[in-house]
Amino acid sequence: MSTMDLFADESADRSSQSIAIARAAQLRNCLHHHAHCYYTLDAPEVPDAEYDRLFRELQALEDAHPELLTPDSPTQRVGGRVLDAFAAVAHRVPMLSIRTETDTEASGAEAFDTRVRKELSLSDGDPAVEYVAELKFDGLAMSLRYEAGVLVQAATRGDGETGEDVTANIRTIGQIPLRLPSDAPAVLEVRGEVYMRRDDFEKLNERQRARIASGLKGEKTFVNPRNAAAGAVRQLDSGIAAERPLSFFAYGWGDISEAKGGPVWTTHYQALQQLKAWGFPVAEQTSCVWGAAGLVGFHQRMAAERDALPYDIDGVVYKVNRLDWQQQLGFVTREPRWAVAHKYPAQEEMTQVLAIDVQVGRTGKLTPVAKLAPVFVGGVTVTNATLHNELEARRKDVRVGDTVIVRRAGDVIPEVVSVVLDKRPQNALLFTMMSHCPVCGSLAEREEGEADHRCTGGLFCSAQRKQAVWHFAHRRAMDIEGLGDKLVDQLVDSGQVNTLADLYHLKLETLAAMDRMAEKSAINLLEALEQSKQATLPRFLFGLGIRHVGEATAKELARHFGQLAAIMEASEDALLQVPDVGPIVAHSIHTFFAQAHNREVVQALRDAGVRWAEGEALAPTEMPLSGITVVLTGTLQSMGRDEAKDKLEALGAKVAGSVSKKTSYVVAGAEAGSKLDKAQALGVPVLDDAGLALLLNGDKP
Repeated sequence: MSTMDLFADESADRSSQSIAIARAAQLRNCLHHHAHCYYTLDAPEVPDAEYDRLFRELQALEDAHPELLTPDSPTQRVGGRVLDAFAAVAHRVPMLSIRTETDTEASGAEAFDTRVRKELSLSDGDPAVEYVAELKFDGLAMSLRYEAGVLVQAATRGDGETGEDVTANIRTIGQIPLRLPSDAPAVLEVRGEVYMRRDDFEKLNERQRARIASGLKGEKTFVNPRNAAAGAVRQLDSGIAAERPLSFFAYGWGDISEAKGGPVWTTHYQALQQLKAWGFPVAEQTSCVWGAAGLVGFHQRMAAERDALPYDIDGVVYKVNRLDWQQQLGFVTREPRWAVAHKYPAQEEMTQVLAIDVQVGRTGKLTPVAKLAPVFVGGVTVTNATLHNELEARRKDVRVGDTVIVRRAGDVIPEVVSVVLDKRPQNALLFTMMSHCPVCGSLAEREEGEADHRCTGGLFCSAQRKQAVWHFAHRRAMDIEGLGDKLVDQLVDSGQVNTLADLYHLKLETLAAMDRMAEKSAINLLEALEQSKQATLPRFLFGLGIRHVGEATAKELARHFGQLAAIMEASEDALLQVPDVGPIVAHSIHTFFAQAHNREVVQALRDAGVRWAEGEALAPTEMPLSGITVVLTGTLQSMGRDEAKDKLEALGAKVAGSVSKKTSYVVAGAEAGSKLDKAQALGVPVLDDAGLALLLNGDKP
């Protein structure tokens, strides 16, 4: 090789090293920033999958260029920092993270088993290694310290060496015992995960959306259950933390003194069972499995069950079961050799918004939907994500052309979590809800105090047709026995029923040809349709499905006006004279009958032979609870809510679905939600079961 060639090779090496140094520095800075957003601020800017990709790239650089490894590299420490608002807690036994296996296939589990067997010097002829297989919860790691059987301290992981004292907030979690049985060690640190169930998360966000829609300042919805849980744990006011439903699973221990006469643990699984016996929740899926085949089987089994779980997981965890083998395997820098987290495909990913369309639901709700560049999230390719409503789309500031983070959890429709503002193009278009229904062209309105826009087309809108037909046939409306939702789907999808009047023109041969419809069933349905033609005005009004018009309102309308024509021609002011009708209901009724196509449907039903008795308007009679408006929320102990509603209406009370300044009482049972919050904010009297009993006796509490 010539001298010139040597100089060229050295120059290329120096250039390559310079590029590697610069890239490593860039990755370290980027990962530190994202770790700060995730662990400290609880406001991640990128999905887990993106962070993992950057982390693996830095690992690969450091492996290829060991001289680039620095003490402050994210690969050498656990992310996180103690917040100034909380007292610092030094962990007597460090809370270190475990290695993540990002190969989501069976080969990821097999590779871990191979490494363990190699480190333990096991040959092919030795028995399979026994492992404990657990779920990898998507929550917040927590250490619970008990002294003399009493919970004295709860601390977050922090940086692994020092965490945050969040004892007051953790005490609000009902699953965590405050005192242990007498056979527990004098000192015991239980390690586990604080998380939020999916249903609790949805209820929390539903309450937050109601607060936002009602105009409360400073409210927001939460990105995902993990962030909602982390935010609750870090509340300075434990009263706020108590309002946010948190749960806990135990999966290990830290500092521990010798148990009082208890068994000497020899395996990790034995220890978990003891924790369970002392009152700590341990996930029921936790299993002992043997060898690589057992790990693969568990990984695949949990993948199949993942969507059905009541909480989020992003993988599973494998741990060598024998504690003496755990000690023999030991640790490498930041993680134990005897454990690994085996991930599933990410449920958050980045993609681009190509357009924002509006879909019309069965009840007329207009939902903005982001049309996305196809992205693989949580094992499926996603092309659409809900934006919920215009207020939510504006709050998240999602625009056409934006790069966004998309989340998919379980069977929930994928949603846009947030916008990556650094990637926003200059020509990104702001979304504005359309003023007319994209399906039928009817006016689209958002009522005061509500977040959703709705199509006013009602019976005319094909998107609402199935719901309209099913409601019309309801037993409390036209009572068409045999016309269930499955048959309605078939009739509408096949084009046999386009309006309500088409029901009365169905033929025997048409019905008999439908799935699960024998000739006898078809004959019975035709007889039920014929009988339903002899209706009452309240049932007919209720059956039309006018928004906000329930059975009680339909009865009051019929009593007040006497004839359908008078109701159809009534102004909003005239409608307001009806005892059970307020401004929102009056506007809804007037808007419904102002639509020519709804009038045409009513006439077509008359032409098909539907009849009801009409007469003069009746003078309203004074009743014990006349003039009182009641809202029911939560689960009542004394009776069901339907029964309570019927009894209140029988005494003249109006039972409303929402709370306002005009509400007389809110009756709140167990697990009352946003209606109770709004009542308290507006100063509306709140009654329990005893107060409801007084009200039904004619007494005003």
